[in-house]
Amino acid sequence: QVQLVESGGGLVQPGGSLRLSCAASGIIFSIYAMGWYRQAPGKQRESVAAITSGGSTNYADSVKGRFTISRDNAKNTVYLQMNSLKPEDTAVYYCNRAIPIYDWWGQGTQVTVSS
Repeated sequence: QVQLVESGGGLVQPGGSLRLSCAASGIIFSIYAMGWYRQAPGKQRESVAAITSGGSTNYADSVKGRFTISRDNAKNTVYLQMNSLKPEDTAVYYCNRAIPIYDWWGQGTQVTVSS
């Protein structure tokens, strides 16, 4: 059974930083391209960043230069370092395959950027 568990969210002031983690189990993690997604209230879920099995990355224009995705295959974990956070980054953040699979969605972790 595949399980993705996101953590690291919280309340942060504008300009602050957070590091999200997503621990995977039940899959051969290292072979999959993985991604981070977010869903703000009243909006559709959107892709934020992705990383291939080899470590190549890409980002949504809205986060480019501020967010960094990385992975540790030994720990079956993908990370999202978020710097210079803005109120519009407020959302529930999820991880999944870079081409998401419905049954893999976890509970997500809430990120709130507010003063």
